[in-house]
Amino acid sequence: MHFIDLAAQQDRLRTGIEKRIAAVLSHGSYIMGPEVKELETALAEFCGAAHCVSCANGTDALELALIALGVGPGDAVLVPSFTFAATAEVVPGTGAVPVFVDVDLATYNMCPNSLSRAIEHARDLGLRPAVIIPVDLFGLPADYPEVSRIAEAASAVVIGDSAQGFGGSIKGQMTGTFGKITTTSFFPAKPLGCYGDGGALFTDDADLAVLLDSLRVHGKGAEKYDNVRIGRNSRLDTLQAAVLLEKLAVYGEEIEARNRIARRYTTGLSTKFATPVIPEGYRSIWAQYTLRTDTPAARDNAMSALKAAGIPSAIYYPRPLNKQTAYREFPCDPNGLPNSELAAQTVFSLPMHPYLSEADQDRVIDVLSRA
Repeated sequence: MHFIDLAAQQDRLRTGIEKRIAAVLSHGSYIMGPEVKELETALAEFCGAAHCVSCANGTDALELALIALGVGPGDAVLVPSFTFAATAEVVPGTGAVPVFVDVDLATYNMCPNSLSRAIEHARDLGLRPAVIIPVDLFGLPADYPEVSRIAEAASAVVIGDSAQGFGGSIKGQMTGTFGKITTTSFFPAKPLGCYGDGGALFTDDADLAVLLDSLRVHGKGAEKYDNVRIGRNSRLDTLQAAVLLEKLAVYGEEIEARNRIARRYTTGLSTKFATPVIPEGYRSIWAQYTLRTDTPAARDNAMSALKAAGIPSAIYYPRPLNKQTAYREFPCDPNGLPNSELAAQTVFSLPMHPYLSEADQDRVIDVLSRA
């Protein structure tokens, strides 16, 4: 059994992907070829954003967003502690300071109450709360309505980190349209992943889209060798765009399949574990299906039982950022981050992909029920 079965997806799409790749080989425009613009248009249409700017990877997308917004020394960027390091690691390079926020233990997304406390703490430290970066963890959109309300009161800008959540929605509004900018990742293991690295940014601000386009190509101006600002080299390869175009064509179907599988997991496991909570009106894309146990020992027992049965599982994330060596000196919610620390000790994720069979799901549910 595969934790994420990219081979099954490739079997389905192989003919179309090979045709797309052959077209790129034929025209030979490997950098910023026509498939890149085609993909950007298709991605924007898919989520309802006015503009999409692709880039080399999801981490670059976050960095480009901060640069475009002019974040720098004296600024605080509020980020959840229970997430992958990329969300925070882009901040110090701008001269700004990451300030860690706790998560809600039901959704694992940024906790609004903790965010409010962290904003006041940043001010007490002499920092300007400039940007808030909620993360759509495990595929579930963050609480954008409340985070946006808090951001507006604090005169801060929201950047949605939808590396795991592109395609999720709140009351029909899709990720990519919340906040000033949304970023995503096309890392191969993501629900919409390419066969290498890739990323994108979404915005409804036309001027911001032009600026992001310049920043990703060395700060280009109207002429090729007139660089009008300090930029980056962060272009999406044409070959990766070609792969993504073929995958995007079935992405809606795959999201439906992920939701069907998640419902089945929840039905089979909700009496034994804390299963994922999806708030009313929210739709997850289920980048991961994550359970929580009462104790670390119970998690160890469950994962050991799965391993003995030949079933893969994983921990996202075994250590919150505020406990990691590179980040432990940065400020955080003055009340601490107890939910992030508890989640890191008690969560684990099960095999989740659109091609997971009911028979394999039954095996997972049976082993965990007996464990």
